[in-house]
Order: sequence, then C-alpha cells, then structure tokens
Amino acid sequence: MTPKPRFKDAPHFKDFWGKGNGKQLIDFSGAEVSFKNFDRFAAHFYHVDEIGDEVVKEVYFTKKFHEASREIESYIRNGVSDTDDVPESVKKLFTQTQHIPEWLDYSLLKSGAELCMRGNIDSLISLRDYCLMGGYDYAYLNKPLTATEALKKGAVKRLSETLDFWVNATRYDALKLHKKGYEFAIKTRLIHSYARLSIKKHYQQWDAENWGEPINSWDMMATYIGFSLVFLHSLQKLGNTFTEEEEKGIFHLWKYVGYLLGIPEELLPDGKKQATEYFYMWTSVQPPSDKDSILLAHSLLNESLENPILKFKFQRRNLRYLHICCTWFLLDDEVCKRLQIPDVPNRNLFPKTKIMINKIYDKLISREVRIKKGNKDQMKVLEDYLSITKNSNFH
Repeated sequence: MTPKPRFKDAPHFKDFWGKGNGKQLIDFSGAEVSFKNFDRFAAHFYHVDEIGDEVVKEVYFTKKFHEASREIESYIRNGVSDTDDVPESVKKLFTQTQHIPEWLDYSLLKSGAELCMRGNIDSLISLRDYCLMGGYDYAYLNKPLTATEALKKGAVKRLSETLDFWVNATRYDALKLHKKGYEFAIKTRLIHSYARLSIKKHYQQWDAENWGEPINSWDMMATYIGFSLVFLHSLQKLGNTFTEEEEKGIFHLWKYVGYLLGIPEELLPDGKKQATEYFYMWTSVQPPSDKDSILLAHSLLNESLENPILKFKFQRRNLRYLHICCTWFLLDDEVCKRLQIPDVPNRNLFPKTKIMINKIYDKLISREVRIKKGNKDQMKVLEDYLSITKNSNFH
C-alpha cells in the first residue's frame, strides 16, 4: 500500500499552502514544494519502529508493567553491552541509541537548547497554542489519541507529559548518553510502541489503509517538524529573533531526538527549507478537523479552567482567554473555525503586546540573562504541572 496525495486539491490544503500558515512557512524557509519525492516518503505511512515493538513484546508483555519499567530504566542508566544477558531486542535498541551518529554536533545541540530556554514563556505558548492545537486540525494524525482514549485522561495530564518530555529534552547536555533527555527519548519511544501494539490488538476499527499504521514513522516526522519548524515560526510570529546558529541548532536537536526515537534518518530534516518541503507532502494525506479534533481542541482550551495551579476562577478564565487570543493569532482563521475556537474581543491585543515587549527585551537584556531566566521560569511551570498531576486525580 502506498497512499496518494489525495487531499492536494481539497480547499483546506489549498488554503493553508496558498494563503495561510503554509504560505508563510514557504516564505519563511524558501522551500520549493512539490510531490516529486512523494512515494519515497509516503511508504513510511505504513512503516513503524519494529525494534521498539520487539522490546515491548519481550519485556513489557512478559512481566508486570512496573517491573518492566524498572528493568528498562536500569538499561538506560547503565547502558547495555554485547556480553550482557538481556533480550536480543533490548541489545538492538541500545546498540542503535548508544551509537553516536557521525553527523551529531554537540555545539549545535547547545544552541538549540539555548533558543528553547531563551524563548521562555513564548516557547510554551508556541508549543501549546500553535504546535499542539494546530496538530489537532489533522484528523488522521489524532486517531491514535482517540483509539487509546487519551481524552479520558484529560488535557492537564497530557500537557504535563508533553511539557515534561520537551523541557527535559531541551536543557544543556540533556541528550548525552544516560542523561535525562536521552532517558525521556527512550521511554517515549517505548510508550509509542506499547500504544501501537495495544491499538492493533484492541481497536478493531483501525483503518490502516487510510490512517496509516498507528503512530507510523511519517506521522512521527510531522510531529517532530512541529517541534522544530512550526515552533520556530511561532517564536518569530511572537516577535522573537534568533541567530542562524540557533536556528540550525533547533533542527539538529530534534533530528537527534528523532534518531533516538527510531524515526528513519531520511525523514529527519536538517533545516527549515527541507522541513517545509517534507511537511507539504505529508499534509496532502491528511483531511481537516473532524469531531474528535474538536473534542481534543476544546479539552486543551478548557485545561486552563480545570487546572488548579491558579487559585481563583477569574485567573483561570483570564488564562483561557489569553490562550484563545494566541491561538487565533498563531493559527489560520480557517483552522480556528474548524476547531470551533470561540471568538473573543480584542484578541490581537495580548499577542501584539508580547511582540512589543520582545523588541524591548532584545535591546535591553543580554542573551545569557534571558537563557538563565527562561530556564528557571520553564522549570517552575513544569514543577507546578508535575506537582498537581502527582497530588491529584489527573491520572
């Protein structure tokens, strides 16, 4: 089976790439979009991380979940060698992830991490109101979330997990072997495999021909383009500037995370031009929002109201309003209408104020100070999220 770019003439595809954020991405990156290499990429719609799947079958499906997790954690922290008495699949997984690819450049990882930290709260706004919310517009991409009943888990828990992964992958030296970011990448990879195998076993309605394999390599590519290209575009929209080195760094960082997650290397872009060209082809197999997309979007919007980090109701309502403003500002109007994002008064006021503040920051505050402050503020947000998910019934 090879999918066709069957939505390439659909209004949602043409609008996005002709006059929406897609067009902005082309202008931003200098991409030359076409379907020239479509078949080469499309084959990955039915490709999955078989190594990860084997580990789950041999380790997680043969013992209690917490025992399996403990075992994997010890491999992550201590490494695995050829002589260790471990399942063959585990050897394969760690042979790949412990191998440092020739292209890896630690100074670029550092620049990428610094941009993530320097973006401070804008980084978190970008992840939530552009990357995550915008992703809900791709109906087939979200099918694994529906199949694993992620909605029942609630947006607070889902956001907290995404934040935990993102923050830990984007600190200094986080991706070195056996460090925190490396650990998160391996664990996330195995969570994907576990979810995929569970979907295939329990979810009879899975439509592989149209939706691809659950959590397939091509969809994974699109997700990581969200963390790099879309994230960068969002920072720029909010008035942040970045150097060429930082830009290269962000792509390099997510390329390496993608490598650790088992995404085939030929799907991992090196820069914004390539990323936009890859993304263009992928979007042509995705229909626009459906009812599940709307449920996911509203669950994310209402997260601010459910989340007990802010004590008072009016604070929570105000936070929800600010997120709605940013969503309208960052996403296309058509996407917001499809996801049924409520319209609110003066919705450009907050994003425009942010842009103005960022211009002032650029002149007055040094890069080093902003990196330090950004790291501290992001860690504080993560701590708040982790403490409420730990101490409450958001499970």
